[in-house]
Amino acid sequence: MPESPSFAQSHLPATEALSVGSVLGRFELRQVLGQGAQSTVWRAFDPRMEREVAIKVMRPGEGSDAQAVAHWLQEARSVGRVTHPNIVQVFEADIHAQQPYLVFEYVAGQTLEQILRERGAPPVPQSVVWMMGVLDAVATAHAAGVVHRDLKPSNVLIDGAGRARVMDFGIAARIRDNSSTEPSVVGGTIGYLSPEAADGAPPSPSTDIFSAGVVLAELLTGKRLIDEADPYRAVYRVMHEQLLLPEDTVPGVDDRLRAIVNRALAHDARQRFVSARVFQSELEQWTQSTAGSVTGSPSATTNSSDTLDFLLRRMRHKSDFPAMSDSVVRIQSMAASETESVGSVTNEILKDVALTNKLLRLVNSAHYGRSGTISTVSRAVTLVGFNGIRNMALSLVLLEHMQDKAHAAQLKEEFLRSLLAGSIGGELCPVVRESEEAFIGAMFQNLGRLLVLFYFPEEASRVRGLMQDPRRPLSEISAAISVLGLSFEALGLGIARAWSLPEDIQHCMRKPAGEPPQRAPADSNERVRWVALASNEMADVLLHSDSQEREARLSLVTRKYMAAMGVSAKEVLAATNKARQKLVDLAAAMEIRVAPGSAAAKLLKPAEPPVEMLRPSKPEESQFGSLELQATPATDSDQIASLRARQVAETLAAGIQDITNAMVEDFKLSDVLRMILETMYRAMEFDRIIFCMRDSKTEMMVGRFGLGEGVERCVKVFKTHLKSDSPDLFGVVSVKGADTMISDASEARIVQRLPDWYRLHINAPTFLLLPLQIKGAPFGLIYADKAVRGALELDDKELALLRTLRNQAVMAFKQSS
Repeated sequence: MPESPSFAQSHLPATEALSVGSVLGRFELRQVLGQGAQSTVWRAFDPRMEREVAIKVMRPGEGSDAQAVAHWLQEARSVGRVTHPNIVQVFEADIHAQQPYLVFEYVAGQTLEQILRERGAPPVPQSVVWMMGVLDAVATAHAAGVVHRDLKPSNVLIDGAGRARVMDFGIAARIRDNSSTEPSVVGGTIGYLSPEAADGAPPSPSTDIFSAGVVLAELLTGKRLIDEADPYRAVYRVMHEQLLLPEDTVPGVDDRLRAIVNRALAHDARQRFVSARVFQSELEQWTQSTAGSVTGSPSATTNSSDTLDFLLRRMRHKSDFPAMSDSVVRIQSMAASETESVGSVTNEILKDVALTNKLLRLVNSAHYGRSGTISTVSRAVTLVGFNGIRNMALSLVLLEHMQDKAHAAQLKEEFLRSLLAGSIGGELCPVVRESEEAFIGAMFQNLGRLLVLFYFPEEASRVRGLMQDPRRPLSEISAAISVLGLSFEALGLGIARAWSLPEDIQHCMRKPAGEPPQRAPADSNERVRWVALASNEMADVLLHSDSQEREARLSLVTRKYMAAMGVSAKEVLAATNKARQKLVDLAAAMEIRVAPGSAAAKLLKPAEPPVEMLRPSKPEESQFGSLELQATPATDSDQIASLRARQVAETLAAGIQDITNAMVEDFKLSDVLRMILETMYRAMEFDRIIFCMRDSKTEMMVGRFGLGEGVERCVKVFKTHLKSDSPDLFGVVSVKGADTMISDASEARIVQRLPDWYRLHINAPTFLLLPLQIKGAPFGLIYADKAVRGALELDDKELALLRTLRNQAVMAFKQSS
């Protein structure tokens, strides 16, 4: 947290010299974060609380006496009682070897001063959101009787979530050099003083409003509002001139926003906003009334150069993530809707074959507690629920097409790390709802990092380079902000909003700030956030630690978080080991293969595995942690045909078993019918399949529901008369109960039997008809087609299995009635 020179500068008295490795009180000094005329800020370690902290070591002026220092300590401690998400918390205030010091919450990130210096003015919506956060913090402090007195860009930190955090409330100005020959002021920094503060008036809330106006003006222009080398000249200007927002702002500043800034800068304090809360409210109203304004996050900006917007556009137009991303958005909207049916969710999933196959493997994996008996998405949706299916789809969206990327190894390593974090989080939450939320929240706390690695590999490499710089390594948060303009977390949250993820999951994705509480929060959502954070730290240890230090580091993380999670160390160990065992099963379900000896391979080694577990019984069943992708041996056409026939038969047979299991229980007729259609649809790779039922009033066979692209339109037009004098093909098949396959619907003898509505709206060249009858009377019809002429070929076994499925539909009708 760098310090800018203050107006009330002082000379360093004879105090103990501090260096890296020194101990200040009980704190171990580790790194200088910033240095100014009045103080030095250190990153330090608190051995008592086992946490990193930031320590500001003050330099009291020679004129400071014990009474002034005592008064400063008292005020610093009172400021420490003001807590707010946008305030960097003050933990302690004390004196060591004549040096007063403050202990702050350590927050990694960049100050607004650094951002302006390195990147210039941010996009306008982002600047406004940051200032809204600052004013929210200031308003809370004012309500507690605390005035900041020194608001400036170097005292506003942007944390990893992209949130503005205010530092140094009402503190720095209290210890100053009384012998200074510079103009006497109550405190503050030249260029940010209000006119009344420069004139020596005591600090007031209006002082902070003016300073906030100056900071906002600089964000909107990218340069100092009062840029004078002579401090006397700077003080004179603020005392005698009316400051205004310059005309040369960045694009996006309209007249209304200009008026808001100018009101905050009013020379007469009575003409400024009456409170920081009113100032904040005016900015909030501006964002709501401005087209394309932000929605409460600095990453949610419409500026075309913004990283998040660029990422969203790249996700929409590239050929790898978009299809899966679109599927997740639609599935999420269905899961959140009270009107969507199982059928609509099922059909949406079935549009993507890869998603379907992986999802079914997942739902049958050990992680979801199934035993390999679910073979249809319809059944999975019914048993697992909309939210469970959504969570699985969200897990799978991160993996699709990674195998083919040039940097696939890094992608899979990060994906497995996230998947393990999610698994640990799920195991630590025994309640089903919390378990699902913890799984996705923990997994997605690093969604931004994974997306950057996928879409911006060069930028991801630059971030790693800054973190590994031997001269001045940056934290991941600082490095990401430096390269991308926002942190990985802020980027991930922006994508989560674009995907319309529920607020609970978005909340869980935000890493909680500060130290873990010493007891589990009463709010379950807060507890799950701590679980997600702890799970990610455990996954990091398992990925990056060698075997000698792994257990010790896991123990440290456990001690740090177990009180906040409300679990014992034994429960954390059991959950972690169980998650590590399950990761192997999940990796197998998702067909993830990694190079032997890689960091990712370490994750796929279960905790303390028996020797026999590491020896596959067959070559093709080798552990996924020890295989590279192998080319499939060439096969001739007979082998391919044989393999396809076996896969079709296995899918049909599995569906029959799944449906039989469902019909043993209390079942809904519609669920069973969907499972039957889905089994046929997937096994035979139909383009569309429709279930029709007899309407007793009209004596027509009408479409009810179906699966496939554009099937909703086909269902609406499917109507055939059962008692017509000249019945069409569908009517004849239904009445006679004759299973019929049409390989070429363009043949003249077939065309003349097809109704007009079929030729106009469906007109498939190849289709199959399976009629349903009870006691010789037609009551239903299954129609399935393919878009390629002659593409449907059935052997005797396949036909028998399809008829078995049709007969299960008849049995389901009989049982339900």
